[in-house]
Amino acid sequence: MVTVNPIRDNVSYEAALLRLEALMDAEFGTPDGDELDVLATLVAAYEESRYPLDAPSALGAIEFIMDQKGYRQKDFAALIGKARASEILSKKRGLSMKQAQTLHKEWGVPAEALLAG
Repeated sequence: MVTVNPIRDNVSYEAALLRLEALMDAEFGTPDGDELDVLATLVAAYEESRYPLDAPSALGAIEFIMDQKGYRQKDFAALIGKARASEILSKKRGLSMKQAQTLHKEWGVPAEALLAG
């Protein structure tokens, strides 16, 4: 039976990554597959605690959706008005609640991202 150790620092993290790489072809339900599963969970937990991802800003979320859907500033302006769109995209003005609701409803921008600021 293989002993899986906690990941407490960068040294044990690097060792875990090397072991994960060695186990990548392990079959599900085998001892190596089980070790891979447990080790992957530990690595994910360590990475999440050490390198948390910040939620995107409202502007970041809007720009991401625009990029993904091929929208341009004129599409954004059609939703909320030309002057407001320019001010929001240049960081001179934040979103109003009504604008956030429109972006959520029309473009599917996550509400939590729009409320992030």
